[in-house]
Amino acid sequence: MNILDILSPQAVKVPLVATNKHDAIDELVDVLAEANLIADPGALKRVVWEREMQRSTGIGEGLAIPHGKCPGSKRLVMAIGRPTEPIPFDAIDRKPVRLIVLLASPPERTSDHIQALGRISRLMTNPTFREATYSAATAEELHKLFEQAETGS
Repeated sequence: MNILDILSPQAVKVPLVATNKHDAIDELVDVLAEANLIADPGALKRVVWEREMQRSTGIGEGLAIPHGKCPGSKRLVMAIGRPTEPIPFDAIDRKPVRLIVLLASPPERTSDHIQALGRISRLMTNPTFREATYSAATAEELHKLFEQAETGS
């Protein structure tokens, strides 16, 4: 799984305007909608929020990966946002999040969905890469970091 296959430069936002978990999820879904990467933003917001209510997707180390499988989605897509200030996200380590990676996929793409979640997690385990993403000043810089991580350049 290569993140660049599912992450469009138009789906990266720095900084996020949101200051709470719910608004951050809505803002990233709206980013996907504005980039014409999803057809029904309302449905995706509901699916992702329902998943978030089951258990927080704040996985620790300043990262949250809200996600959902939504009927009507044509393919796996991702949006990434870096808030101006860390956002409380009920993360497992109880620390606020500094980067939010939203993943959406069609219901029948379970394997790809799981692979994408795993790839994001693996990339973010590198402390140097993680800190670089947390301090990216622009959406272009943040996208470039993922591009460099995936191409090795």
